[in-house]
Amino acid sequence: MTLQTLFDINTTFFTLLNYPMSYLEFFGTMFTGWSVYLSAKNKTLSWPIGLVGVVLFGFLFYQIQLYSDLFEQIYYLLTGFWGWWLWTHPKKDEKDSNNELKVSFGTKKFNLIGILSIVILTIFLSYFMSNIHLIFPVLFPVAASFPFMDAFTTAMSFVANIYLAKRKIENWYLWIIVDIIGVFLYYQKGVIFLSLLYFAFLINAIKGLIDWYKTNRTYEKVI
Repeated sequence: MTLQTLFDINTTFFTLLNYPMSYLEFFGTMFTGWSVYLSAKNKTLSWPIGLVGVVLFGFLFYQIQLYSDLFEQIYYLLTGFWGWWLWTHPKKDEKDSNNELKVSFGTKKFNLIGILSIVILTIFLSYFMSNIHLIFPVLFPVAASFPFMDAFTTAMSFVANIYLAKRKIENWYLWIIVDIIGVFLYYQKGVIFLSLLYFAFLINAIKGLIDWYKTNRTYEKVI
């Protein structure tokens, strides 16, 4: 097997209940799922593990014409290194007992900027992705699938990842919405395993919200 066929979504790793599982979908899902689980556990290891999943999913989304998700992976690659740095190199007044960045709530200004960013990014990405096959026909010969829905979840994911990098509790509210839409979107695109993963992400996001909230309450009691 060559490296090219390994990264081809049509190369089957195994078949489960008549569903052909590609190497890309399986290992991308495994590393991404592991990363999300570690994030809910508030573990810094989530960042390097997540970077592996990001690269694999980048190849997958290109091949199933979810172009917003493709660009999302490039963004995750950059913010992955940034978030890893922020968690391990906090300011003196933002350290927890492990000398890492504290879990906290976003300020009203921070949250307002987040909401406006989602609206603006959704409008821009929706228009751009609806026409990307016309703008770059050589690179993207097939029109994007579900351009508005894909753009909305991408915009929300962009903002949620910044919240996650800043260790803000509100990131889980955004991921919950993204995961609900993701379950439907990936099922419609026929990547069933990924759809099931997003259902698991949804459960994990709810648990992450509860656990991070409890962690923040612990800080307040100590103070």
